Order: sequence, then structure tokens, then C-alpha cells
Amino acid sequence: MSPIAIDPVTRAGGQLRVELEVSGGAVDHAVVSATMFRGFEHLLVGRDPRDAWQMAQRICGTCTGVHALASVRAVENALGIQVPRNARILRNILGGTMLVRDHVMTFYQRALPDWVDLRSAATADPFATATLAKATSAWPFATPDHFRTVRERLAAMIGSNQPGPFGGDWWGHPAYLLSPEQNLLLAAHMLDALDWQREFLRIEALLGGKDPHPQTYLVGGMSLAPPWGGPAASRNRQHPQVPDRDAPTPLSSEGLDLVEGLVANARIFVDQVLAPDARLLVDAYPEYLELGRGVTSYLAFGEFPLSDAKSPTLFLPNGRLMEGRLEAPQPAEEEGVAESALHAWFAFADGDDKLRRPIDGLPQPSYTAAVPLESLDPAGKYSWVKGARYDGLPMEAGPAARMMVGVADGQNQVTLALGTLLNDMGTGLEALQGTVGRHLARAVEAGVVAGELGVWIKELRENLATGDVSVANVELWDPTTWPAEALGVSLGEGPRGAVGHWLTIRDGRIASYQVVDGSTWNAAPRDNLALAGPMEKALAGIPIADQARPVEAMRVIHSFAPCAACAAHVCGPDASTVPQVRVHHRETVR
Repeated sequence: MSPIAIDPVTRAGGQLRVELEVSGGAVDHAVVSATMFRGFEHLLVGRDPRDAWQMAQRICGTCTGVHALASVRAVENALGIQVPRNARILRNILGGTMLVRDHVMTFYQRALPDWVDLRSAATADPFATATLAKATSAWPFATPDHFRTVRERLAAMIGSNQPGPFGGDWWGHPAYLLSPEQNLLLAAHMLDALDWQREFLRIEALLGGKDPHPQTYLVGGMSLAPPWGGPAASRNRQHPQVPDRDAPTPLSSEGLDLVEGLVANARIFVDQVLAPDARLLVDAYPEYLELGRGVTSYLAFGEFPLSDAKSPTLFLPNGRLMEGRLEAPQPAEEEGVAESALHAWFAFADGDDKLRRPIDGLPQPSYTAAVPLESLDPAGKYSWVKGARYDGLPMEAGPAARMMVGVADGQNQVTLALGTLLNDMGTGLEALQGTVGRHLARAVEAGVVAGELGVWIKELRENLATGDVSVANVELWDPTTWPAEALGVSLGEGPRGAVGHWLTIRDGRIASYQVVDGSTWNAAPRDNLALAGPMEKALAGIPIADQARPVEAMRVIHSFAPCAACAAHVCGPDASTVPQVRVHHRETVR
């Protein structure tokens, strides 16, 4: 068998290393490692719980806002705080906006270079490309002039020999199967997505204050407020006017008009660009409906509460599908979550590496590999990610898991959107289990959530019109009103999958904090039963045509949109003693 090491995996958050053992032209087994130590859980110990979300969201700048909301919710759960209706809706709008944007950019900026030969695209016929585009979509930029401009830009970037996706070392790989016109079409949409994102991010700037890391979350609700409506508002010098007339007050009629228009444009982009492009990949690479299947157990904590009840219905439902049984969802509950440190660079004080619930305490850093890192030992410790398990089993998280759980649960919008797509493809729900299936799920979920964003904006308008302007519940803001000790848990979703935050509060301060992220589930190492994590399992069996250019493996890796920064957030008490593994900041395959 021949070993391949990809370090770092580019177009992934944080430092990720993947080692492949290749036998007979295919991957025999894989080892996935986060090689960068993180320290956020320890950083939060001793802090004011009301401030925790500001630090917790710095776990990641890609999954922006995910950990902020999870942290706020965990504190609210510990203290028994119910947020006002306006705050719930605003959180849904911000979180839904982030999810849609992340899905679009994951497909075009992270994954697409694995499938599209940009050098081939630079040779395409713009007229033939426009004809191809008009046959699949009503997107208005499908003109020969547009594709000619993109072709010239690509040629200039490739000719400049700049590093990155235009460096071209892998162009001409036999695994690239698209025609020049298909390559140009997708490459043009890759650039269109950047322009689309720049506009769509105005929602996060308006409602969140900035991106990444929004600033308007608050324990008890949101720090946004409707426009001040006093009789002397325009004359009160102590209440200054907004200096930028292009930036309306977020919750004013003008502000919500702007958000509504941006959401409508997003729905058009998802429906007319992302969805047809994801389907194009399926039609061009049908073998990847099978290739890249992983553990076949799926986890979704659910997201987007639709009411103010203590246990509300969630727009994306909670559930899990176990060991290939796609029609029988079971509840996904906090009690089932546990982690193993057997193959992670951690050790518990009692020396026992059994599965433990996140609330049962943090292990200590225990780095055992050489510095610099030369190879990973799958029989020993090999990653800064602990082995997340549910009822002892590895679980895949993310859009495919959420969409399959949604259908199994009978969620109307998900069932209709997926049913229409899968019927047209002549396949069933199992199509989402493979590599391109994850991208299909991403496109479907982006469309479903983009559609619901308009509903939430309408709901917010109607509630504000009743005179309800409350955005925060601050009845328990004062720590003297808190119990001496409290435990809080938050279960929700980010673009990459199920997110859980656990914390204990003692005497007004954080006594312990734990996080399990979507990438913690997907990039998990082996466990005490030698069960591979979802990414490791999905890579097994992937054909590799050229070991110096394992683009087939990169397709599988990027279908999970891995974020090693989120996965390896964990920390023990003294990060200063932990050696840092240094890697080259370019894609290296050896």
C-alpha cells in the first residue's frame, strides 16, 4: 500500500491533515486529523456568562454567529430565560441568512474547484455556453458577452501563475469529466457567487452589526431595537440621526424592505444558479452518488423555533436516523452525546478513555506525536478532535443529515423540495448519502430556508405592527438573581451540522464549558471500538487515479465542508504547555 498525506487540506477552516493508504488504485483506509490546538473552552472558564457568546463565536470566523447563538441559548437555558417573540424571529432571520450564504459559498468556493477544470473553461465557446445555460435556468446573466468576459478573466488569472485555485497544477487530471462549456458555466457562477455574497451580506451587517461575528446577540434576546418614536425624535440632539443614509435603521420599515429585497434576490440565485449547478454535477458524476458514503447514521438537533413555547416546533426538525434506517427517525437528545479521547491528544485524570458526556469534564492535553508531524498513527492518538458519538455510534451531521431527517419527520417544505428533485432524478433518499448527494442537500436546504426567511420577515413586521417592540428579556440580567449553581445546555444547528454547548455557572461565573460542533461529529477519529468517523469512513474505497493529485479524495473531504477550527476548539487547563504542529500554508501532497 502507498501512503498519501494531504497537509494542510486547503479550502477548509483551520489546519486539517488527511492521510490515505492506497491499495489497488483505491483508498484502503483514511486518517483525518486536526493539527491545530485550540483553547476556547478554557478561555471561558471564570468569565461572566453574559459575555461568553462574544468569545465563543471566535471559535470560528466561517461559521459566523453559530457559536454566539449557541452560547447565548446555553446561558438562557441555565437561568430559565424566555426571549421575546421579536428576538426569536430576529435570531431565525440572522441564522437563516448565514446558513444560506454559507451553503452557496461552500459549493462554489470550497468544493467546485475539485470538479471544474478552469484551464478547460478558458478554452470554451461563449455562445455554446450561453445556450447550455439557457437550457437549464432563467438566470439573466447567461449571455455570450458575460461568458466571454469570464473566459478572459480566467485566462488572465491562469496565465499569471498565481498560487491558489488558479495555479493549475491539477488541471488536465483524468478525473475532470466536464466539457469546456460546462466548466465555463460553473466557473462563471463561481465568480457570480462572490458578487451575490457581497450584496447578501448586507443583511448580516444590518441586523448583526458586522460579519463575521455579529454583535447584536444578547443573553435574553437581541440588542437591536425598533426606531425611537418620541415626539421630538428629529430634534433631540441626544438621539443622533444615522449618519449613513444608505443604511436605514434595521427594524424600520425601510430596513426590513431592504432585508426583504435581499432575501428575494437570494432565493432567485439559489433556485436559478445553485440548484441547477448541483444537479449538473450529479448528471456529470453519477458515480459519486455512491462514492463517499460514510457511516449511514445521521444526526440533527434541529433549528429555527417556530413558536415561543418551551419546547417549540422547529422548522428544521430534530431527529436521528440510525444505521441506514432512513424512514424511522428517533429523537436526538442531549443525554445520548458522548466523546472519546482514545485517539485524540487528550487524557482524562483517571486514565480511562471511555466515552464521556460533555458535561462530565474536560480531559487534559496529551500530545504524543513528533514535532514536526511526519505521520499519523491510527492505532494511537492522532488528532485534536475528540471522537463524538451518539449512543456509542459515529454520526454524520450537516445538510444531508438535516434533509433526510426532515423527510423522515414529514417536514412539508423539505419533503416537497426533495421529493420533486429525487423523483426527477429517479432515485430515493439514499442519493443524499454520497459525495454529490451532500451538495444536493446543501442546494435544497438553501432554497427551503431562503423561502422561509420571507415568512419570518413578514411575521416580524406583523408583530411590530401590534405595538410589541420588546426585543430582550432582562428580568434576570442581574447576577444576584441567579441560583448559586446552574447547568445549561444548548442544542442547535450550524451549516456544517449539529452544534451543542454545555456550561455550568457557579457563583455568577462560568465553572465549565464544552462544545461539540458539526465538524466534531464529521471529523471525529476512531473510537474504542475502532469505528472510523464519518469522513474517514467516507474516504474508504475512493478510487485514486493519480496519487500525486488525489482530487477524488478532495471531493469527498470538501463535501463535508470541514472546519477544523470548530472541530478542535477543545482545551485543558494549561494551553501554554501544548506543542504547536507547524505545517506549510499550501496544499502539499506527498
